[in-house]
Amino acid sequence: MSKNNDELFKNVIGHAKEYGFVFQSSEIYDGLSAVYDYGQLGAELKNNIKTYWWKSMVQMHENIVGIDSAIFMHPKIWKASGHVDGFADPMIDNKDSKKRYRADNLIEDKIARYEKDGKTDKALKLQADLDAALTADDLPALKSLIEAHEIACPVSGTRNWTDVRQFNLMFSTQMGAMAEDSDEVYLRPETAQGIFVNFLNVQKSGRMKIPFGIAQIGKAFRNEVIARQFIMRMREFEQMEMQFFVRPGTEMEWYAYWKQARLKWHLALGTPEEKYRYHDHAKLAHYANAAVDIEFDFPFGFKEVEGIHSRTDFDLSQHQKFSGKKMQYFDNDLNEDGKPFGNYIPYVIETSIGLDRMFLLTMCNAYEEQDLSTEDRKDSRTVLKLHPTLAPVKACVMPLTKKDGLPEKAREIMDQLKLDFNMQYDEKDSIGKRYRRQDAIGTPFCITIDHQTLEDNTVTIRHRDSMEQERVEASELDNIIGKLVSWKNLLK
Repeated sequence: MSKNNDELFKNVIGHAKEYGFVFQSSEIYDGLSAVYDYGQLGAELKNNIKTYWWKSMVQMHENIVGIDSAIFMHPKIWKASGHVDGFADPMIDNKDSKKRYRADNLIEDKIARYEKDGKTDKALKLQADLDAALTADDLPALKSLIEAHEIACPVSGTRNWTDVRQFNLMFSTQMGAMAEDSDEVYLRPETAQGIFVNFLNVQKSGRMKIPFGIAQIGKAFRNEVIARQFIMRMREFEQMEMQFFVRPGTEMEWYAYWKQARLKWHLALGTPEEKYRYHDHAKLAHYANAAVDIEFDFPFGFKEVEGIHSRTDFDLSQHQKFSGKKMQYFDNDLNEDGKPFGNYIPYVIETSIGLDRMFLLTMCNAYEEQDLSTEDRKDSRTVLKLHPTLAPVKACVMPLTKKDGLPEKAREIMDQLKLDFNMQYDEKDSIGKRYRRQDAIGTPFCITIDHQTLEDNTVTIRHRDSMEQERVEASELDNIIGKLVSWKNLLK
């Protein structure tokens, strides 16, 4: 990460705390590592991102429905899914600093440094060696790569490493009134399994016909040993997942469809296309026959935000095997020979996006420091150029002064608008300072009530990005703001 990007990222983190977007969890007790709380504005922005995803997935698709499954599930589910035996990361410890790292992350950081230094051939060779080691689950090979490329501990600066070991990421707890009678259960490490075990419930109760999808937003938990980059990697996080059930043999067609559709969803927010890229998996998970990540160019480099995976019939087959319940679908549509397709276990295309990562992406992409200085005076502002539909506060009502009936008129307009929009009211400090406060939290519109308002019922709307102002009828504010922040601007 360059000095400029490092400074940008630090500024985004500081801004998030200063303006009530994200706080360190349990901060008054010195915090809890890799756990964060969303503040008053962060909760609003997060909910708006959820709504955008939910509307685009569920509301805009007649063949996709949403559920909300429990966090606690039967322990055998995680045995069937492979998480009990195989949900682990390759970890390595530095003997001098006593710090633990993901071995693949250390190597990926070295690849990024090679790329930055223009050593493209070395980067490509190391990436190929890393992919080969991960594909073969070859832990000694990972250590060999760390040693061969002289990768040092970021803390101690030494290369005194332990062997690479696997570390299971699931949190376990006890369920039951008495400790001696309790059962071990897990906090779910992903939301997908709650969809798979409800496949038949949803299909039958909703009379769903293949192809169809089941969507879910929910919390997941992973005991990340190495948590870094703010809310990028946390122990408690939120996922937005959709499992799309298809006829075997059509999965590659649907995989290509969702790969394109999901990138289109991201770009609809106005993010520059060059900030995104696809990264095809060289190493496929044991359940997949195709996988790709949508990566975003964060200040610390391109990182995964969303994954699209063709999971074959692995999950439903495993749950059929472990539960003893048939997970088949009867397809009475006709094939090319004019015969019904009959019973089969559907294949699955998964789209899985990290909500917290999408939140961080949104903040990094929107954050901007602007120099507004002129020959006469120095001036600057920090602005969050959030898409108006996602902005936590849609508009702020501001009386020009605290007297002459202006606050009363401003409150009248505020009451008119707050039924439809999340609003703020501000009458403290100069109008310029109030504009700057709203710029900093991403409010797209400021409404100023002045003495002319009392005469002709017109107000001034100031636009965040351009800082331009226009005079409009107060009675038209509902329509004007409504059009500018409408979900229709995103869901086209």
